[in-house]
Amino acid sequence: MAHTLLAFHAHPDDEALLTAGTMARAAAEGHRVIVVVATDGNEGLASSQFAADGRLGYRRLEELRASARALGVARVEHLGYADSGLGPHTWPDPPGQTRFIRADVDEAAGLLADILLEESVDVLLTYDANGGYGHRDHVKVHDVGARAAAMAKTARVLQATVPRDTICRAVAVARKVYRFPPDFDPTIFQRSFSPRSDITHRVNVSRYASAKRASMRAHASQASADGGADRTLAAFLRIPRPLYDVVFGREWFVDPAHPPGAPISRDVFVGLP
Repeated sequence: MAHTLLAFHAHPDDEALLTAGTMARAAAEGHRVIVVVATDGNEGLASSQFAADGRLGYRRLEELRASARALGVARVEHLGYADSGLGPHTWPDPPGQTRFIRADVDEAAGLLADILLEESVDVLLTYDANGGYGHRDHVKVHDVGARAAAMAKTARVLQATVPRDTICRAVAVARKVYRFPPDFDPTIFQRSFSPRSDITHRVNVSRYASAKRASMRAHASQASADGGADRTLAAFLRIPRPLYDVVFGREWFVDPAHPPGAPISRDVFVGLP
């Protein structure tokens, strides 16, 4: 039986990193897949090639649509909020927009719930309570997604995450062969994402690694920087195949409603009516 999956993300390119394989797998198996972003990602880092004319947000939404085509996504929506940025201060709201961090939770959740109801969504993908690595917009996605699912009575909410210990080990290995930027703090991952004991769904997406890589590649602005600075997405795209397939061959989720002690699920739709 075909189901409908909606992946709710904070910014364009977030879908490529955490849920692209699951989205591509669902689409390939005949399910309807939708991606919704809260913001246009206009405050993201990018080279002047992409950002100098002030149209970075527009370009990043175009990149999202290209990513969606690579994954087989049927519908792309932007809730209309402005990117809140990552720095210590939140900029004033741009004309005609509200930064997502300042959005009323019920108002934002109502916009998402309208889509959940219109599409009869069976599975909603959001973020864990940490918002992954703690970006304020990611934490807001967690809050808004949970409220929207309650409004729409969505059957299943899965929080996209990564086992914390896996990331810490990967960073430790990477530091032996790769020079991170001076401001990179590897200890952030000790308090980011989710402990392995919380994981309820581990999805094998290795067959869809090519689609996931194409999704990442679509976000050219997010892999760019002035002055030769390295970007995480660009570094990921330099990982050679088949090592890339191993590194990105699984995706993880937490289901708050998963019965304690139940075995880990390997399909986001298993058990649905």
